[in-house]
Amino acid sequence: MTRNLWHFKDLGTGVGLRAPHFGHILGEKPEVGFFEILTENYLDTGGRPLYILDQVAERYPIVMHGVSMSVGSTDPLDFAYLAKVKALAKRTKAQWVSDHVCWTGVVGRNTHDLLPLPYTEEALRHTADRVRIIQDVLERPVALENPSTYLEFVPSSMTEWEFIARLASEADCGLLFDVNNVYVSAFNHGFDPKTYIDAIPGERVCHYHLAGHTHKGTHILDTHSDYVVDPVWELYGYTLRRIGSRATLLEWDADIPPFDVVHAEALKAQVWRDKEVRRAA
Repeated sequence: MTRNLWHFKDLGTGVGLRAPHFGHILGEKPEVGFFEILTENYLDTGGRPLYILDQVAERYPIVMHGVSMSVGSTDPLDFAYLAKVKALAKRTKAQWVSDHVCWTGVVGRNTHDLLPLPYTEEALRHTADRVRIIQDVLERPVALENPSTYLEFVPSSMTEWEFIARLASEADCGLLFDVNNVYVSAFNHGFDPKTYIDAIPGERVCHYHLAGHTHKGTHILDTHSDYVVDPVWELYGYTLRRIGSRATLLEWDADIPPFDVVHAEALKAQVWRDKEVRRAA
């Protein structure tokens, strides 16, 4: 078990800050370890979203999770976008900022999807260079999330877990480790998820994600629209034993139920964390 390199706090268990829950959160002030915000929802808006966010940030730790850094793209980095991210992080006193190991567009077009990278030496050098620049601009480390994927590139010369481990080292960045994404990709591509977990440098992991998915029989879609399945909880326990305790977020972003349902699912992570502490004692 290891600590993360930057000594980020273990904030306990958190949930995503979502509009259907705004009223409940402000009115009931639930006992939540932290809230994660989707960065882009608060960059080019004013009025109620920022008003709500300011109130939540006064009471709870905030972490930022984005979908537009496009770290693997060949387009130039969007420095105007990064300036907005930096300002929002300052405004919310964000504990850390995260995004994905992916690209989201090319020649100025945003696909609004998290597209997979070819896992090659060239792509590794290119992406690491961009991540270092991003961190210099933001003046803070960035945590990058392992993606859920549905296809693989023939030219890839290494596995996804080798690429991500090397990227984290060469860019000197953090990792947001999504346990559900490992499970989804392992099923879709036929690899052992524990092999993936064993290869991840635990000292670079800042926090974990958990989520539900949609099983289509021949493949799994990472939909964030249901409860976490038992095999993912088991993998989470394995990850805790392998890497150690970290802040853990429950993602539920489609077919969103009442806040209490989402929060109860998030609190299951604390049960697993407590169990692993007892096991290690």
